[in-house]
Amino acid sequence: MSTNLAAARSRSGWFSRLIGRTRERDRMLPLYRAIVGAARDPLWYRDGQVPDTVTGRFDMLSAVTALVLVRMERLDEQAAKRDSVLLTELFIADMDESLLELGVGDYSVGKHVGRMVGALGGRLTAFREASNEHDFTPAVHRNIFHATPPSDDALALVAGRLASFDKALADQSHADLVDGRLPKP
Repeated sequence: MSTNLAAARSRSGWFSRLIGRTRERDRMLPLYRAIVGAARDPLWYRDGQVPDTVTGRFDMLSAVTALVLVRMERLDEQAAKRDSVLLTELFIADMDESLLELGVGDYSVGKHVGRMVGALGGRLTAFREASNEHDFTPAVHRNIFHATPPSDDALALVAGRLASFDKALADQSHADLVDGRLPKP
């Protein structure tokens, strides 16, 4: 009997931690929703000529997410570091759910999500560098248009908007971010 009780406590502890982590992650939903809203702005696709496809939308979502993560890094607060992990977890959960909705089989979702997380990591590096150098053109060229921008004007518009967004993010506090108050890209 005591063995069963210990096992039940162990399982309930694991479950409580899982539920607690989910609740903690849910605090970041306003921010993640704001990021999705910014990435879905029709201007990116209409005037910026970002392909309005699953891939194009992923590219914009990962670019905006990466810039918010860069801002959180620069806050240099323990809470911001923790929340950047939670935000990344939300991104992963959203990608997982989106792939399932698109009909990707359960067995291959993990592989696809792994590639998407790798892509987010690559964009994080590229846009961190772009922010540091104040030049978003190479990062946009490589990570949004994949080396084939539709026009120089489209490339300049998307790079300029992301640079403006990055600059405006510098004025956002940790509380602003968690509450989902993002500047307009």
